[in-house]
Amino acid sequence: MKDRFVTNAARRIVPTVVNGIPQVPYRGVGGYRPTGRRVAPQIASSMDYPPDGNKVVAGGLAEALHRCGLKDGMTISTHHHFRDGDLVAGQVFDIAAGMGVRDLRWFPSASFPCHSPLIRHLESGVIHHIEGSLNGPLGDYCSSGRMRGTGVLRSHGGRWQAIQDGEVEIDIAVIAAPSADPFGNATGDRGPSACGGLGFALADANFADKVIVVTDNLVPFPCIPWQIQGNHVDYIVVQEQIGIPEKIVSGTTQITRSADRLLIAELTARFCDEAGLVRDGFSFQAGAGGTALAFGIYLADLMRRRGVRARFARGGSNRYLVEMLEEGLVDYILDGQTFDLDGVRSLRENPRHIMTSPFTSYNYHGKGNFASLVDVVVLGATEVDLGFNANVVTHSDGRLLHGIGGWQNCLFAGCTILPIPSFRDRIPVIVDRVTTLCGPGELIDVIVTERGIAINPRRQDLIDKLRGTSLPIRTLDDIKNEVEEICGKPDRMEPEETIVAVVKWVDGTIIDAVRKVPGSVVEASSGADAME
Repeated sequence: MKDRFVTNAARRIVPTVVNGIPQVPYRGVGGYRPTGRRVAPQIASSMDYPPDGNKVVAGGLAEALHRCGLKDGMTISTHHHFRDGDLVAGQVFDIAAGMGVRDLRWFPSASFPCHSPLIRHLESGVIHHIEGSLNGPLGDYCSSGRMRGTGVLRSHGGRWQAIQDGEVEIDIAVIAAPSADPFGNATGDRGPSACGGLGFALADANFADKVIVVTDNLVPFPCIPWQIQGNHVDYIVVQEQIGIPEKIVSGTTQITRSADRLLIAELTARFCDEAGLVRDGFSFQAGAGGTALAFGIYLADLMRRRGVRARFARGGSNRYLVEMLEEGLVDYILDGQTFDLDGVRSLRENPRHIMTSPFTSYNYHGKGNFASLVDVVVLGATEVDLGFNANVVTHSDGRLLHGIGGWQNCLFAGCTILPIPSFRDRIPVIVDRVTTLCGPGELIDVIVTERGIAINPRRQDLIDKLRGTSLPIRTLDDIKNEVEEICGKPDRMEPEETIVAVVKWVDGTIIDAVRKVPGSVVEASSGADAME
């Protein structure tokens, strides 16, 4: 046992081998320097592709998977641009089951409750394990210890890093594209199933050995604009419907209606203002949680009153961000994913609404990325501890119910703020030690709750700036003690020793492990303000 686990730089016990692959334990922020070169897919030749450029497969997705040589043990990737409205990933594994294929590694950019039917393929052995953000039922299934392999959770940037660094070799990438031409050029911002940009699928298209584009809107060559380049694509499949675009609006992308959480959002905006963060030419990003989204509304009001204009807003786009762009409060939206149909429209029609990808925005093993250029970022969390460390994937009972999304990558912004309720369902959110460590406290600057605002002691500049203001500045210990007087201090649940998943840091090292939860059952997500 001793030679299979180590204590990493965050004092977390993590495995040295995961799914048979040696791992590097977390060494601290900036503590691990990669070496070597990026990997590359197999060299292809145009002699093997139709000279007329028509790669449409008449026999549908089953024939395309057969031509790709689908077999036992392969890695199959999909993406989550349709979020809870995806209609393609399930087909892939239904077909694999029909072909008698087993032990596949599913490598989605994220999974959602709509993917819960895949549990039967985990049970039957078609899917061996999942490496990707696990939201809702699939996360709960993983917590139960019933998945044969170990889940691997990566941030959006970490997923790109793992592909380019060769940690994950994709055999077949299946990309659902709302519009595509017969050559394989594809886009997501138009067509009857338009869902926004396809940035999460770019790494899959660029690095996978075989690439299948599935579309319900085949257009004559060229598909303009194209985000996926047809030169990377092997086969095109045309079917009646690939996704339900209305379902890109899911639980974590709706504005909160809670009075407490609206107060938290307002306090967050006031903090930004009084800390001098809201100024001409500044930049910001708000996560997908309901409170973080409400922050955007208060921020917009502040900007109007101050006559301030932001240079750019990063992250997922939604109606509120689009309104700021169209009103002239923001020069550009640098869009990572689209959270509602107003965002899709804006991305298609407004030249100042720009598609990006995890490579440009988040990849830590690149020559810089956009994340560190953002002045202030507002994110959710399921727990924080007195060291300002934060958890975003499990609840205090250890159940794995949320994905990481771009959360870890965003921590490199100039000021990272976590607006969170001080307790949920009478369970304190501020704890002595987070159940699962996803983000180190040295990168988290401010915690905003309905009971006060705590500034990380490392940010003496912010403490000095806010001294004497009307904002309720308190220490994190004070807030924690007050909450425990109300809710009591719950008994800490002790998970089993069996590791069911690991959490990767942005550089591919393992920052923590998720353990099996006794008595965990498979059910829908609780809908807490985490993010994807």
